Amino acid sequence: MRNRYLDLLRFLAIVRVVVYHVTGWATLTLVFPAMSVMFALAGSLMAASLNRSGPVAVGRRLRRLLPSLWVMAAVFVPAMLFTGLPVSPRLLLWLFPIADPPANNWGALALSVIWYLRDYLWFVLASPIALWLFRRAPLPTLLAPYLLLVAIEVGIYPAPPAVLREFGLYFGAWLLGFAHQAGMLRRLAGRVLYPAALVLAAAGGAWIVAHPGPRGYDLNDNHLGNALWSTAFILIVLGRAPAGIDWLRRSRLADRAVTVVNRRALTVYLWHMPFVVALTPLVDVVGWSHQDPLGLAIRVLLVFALVGVVTLAVGWVEDVAARRRPELLPGGPPRQSGPPIRSDNRPANQTGVGATVGRPVVPAQRVAGEVATVEVSAG
Repeated sequence: MRNRYLDLLRFLAIVRVVVYHVTGWATLTLVFPAMSVMFALAGSLMAASLNRSGPVAVGRRLRRLLPSLWVMAAVFVPAMLFTGLPVSPRLLLWLFPIADPPANNWGALALSVIWYLRDYLWFVLASPIALWLFRRAPLPTLLAPYLLLVAIEVGIYPAPPAVLREFGLYFGAWLLGFAHQAGMLRRLAGRVLYPAALVLAAAGGAWIVAHPGPRGYDLNDNHLGNALWSTAFILIVLGRAPAGIDWLRRSRLADRAVTVVNRRALTVYLWHMPFVVALTPLVDVVGWSHQDPLGLAIRVLLVFALVGVVTLAVGWVEDVAARRRPELLPGGPPRQSGPPIRSDNRPANQTGVGATVGRPVVPAQRVAGEVATVEVSAG
């Protein structure tokens, strides 16, 4: 069964990312550290997959991750080649981005969100070994990425590769997802969890205030402050996750929105930034200034509308990658795949001695939706 609370967190994280990229409001990164939350949720799902399937889960995760990127590359790589991007073997990184794929001037900005897939790919590849270590030494394994980040930030390890810095920042969140999946965060007593979260948040906040970046108090400009603040946030939202959120199911619109965004999380994430970049000069021309609240609201609505259109057009690729029946708009009512069901769980057209007794007929779409989507994540 889907954990709708985790789905809600992912929904909020993705919406927050899009709004932040349109508005540039640094406060949003403090209110909801979305990227760390997304990596923590992905880590939890990856641990669950490895527990069920073993190392074969790595291949399944990559199968879900890459096709949406290939669709985007099929559109943007030819456009970049046409506008000056040189042909080189590095173009193959658009098929398997273990490093940043090449891009030209406008492509580098419009496709800047690819770093998330790069990190996600490395984290997936590292997960079998990381989970093996985590099961044997949870706390040292969990602390290792943060110690690496401290070594980088204080200059012990200067000029590290970009991926290694991201390991220090976001792999800690991924491992917190391991801890969530194992039930460790939930079992932490309040007298331990709340003081730990408070100390981490205070340390992170102090570091952020003492080391403001070019955009002020923006977590994206402060890796160590980001890690501390985000860890405190994750400890609370995952360590004290509610048993259920029945109120969500009572609102058909909200429930459907959460379902759609979760089933199309990668499409929304990949495609929103090109629209942000493309719309910025256009909306300035007509006077919808980013400094005006109405102008910002119009920008946000336009970006979401355009993302909605492209999601309808290519979002079904995520269904194919997950081996689900492709849907234009996910989360609709399940379709019956057999005759009507009687109260005794028998098809209405089967009676008498030869009938199948006690075998409930379950709509095929529902089974696929609930079982196959357990591993769906933001990226």
